[in-house]
Amino acid sequence: MIYKVIFIILASFLLAIYGLSLTSRPPRNLGLNEGRLSLCPESPNCVSSQATDNDHKIKAITASGDTKKVMDRVAAAVTEMGGSIRTIDGPYLHAVFRSKVFRFPDDLECHYNKSEGLIEVRSAARLGYSDFSVNRQRVETLRQKLSEK
Repeated sequence: MIYKVIFIILASFLLAIYGLSLTSRPPRNLGLNEGRLSLCPESPNCVSSQATDNDHKIKAITASGDTKKVMDRVAAAVTEMGGSIRTIDGPYLHAVFRSKVFRFPDDLECHYNKSEGLIEVRSAARLGYSDFSVNRQRVETLRQKLSEK
């Protein structure tokens, strides 16, 4: 009897988490504000090339060339990595990645600053506090894929 109760509680908890991940909406601070990506929250589940603190800071990705070609390369790499492109608007891209088990959404934003030769990046979890460095690794994988092309 106790095992059935524990199973029902655990199953309910897991279904609730899964449901939460499916109904999560994109944050309102996505996109560019005066040419800059949003700041990361204080929680350690976000990285940004425009952050000033060491916990959230990650190096921008170097790039050069025509904006459309660069953004097409970014989009192809993101798709290859399993991301779902939500927006491409000139030098700006927004994509969503989902975790394997609970399908938690993470938002990746890229902004190509042609004059600086940089792709500014921000990758952040929508839910939870820690991301176990998944967003940092995602940006590093993107950097590697773009250097291969």
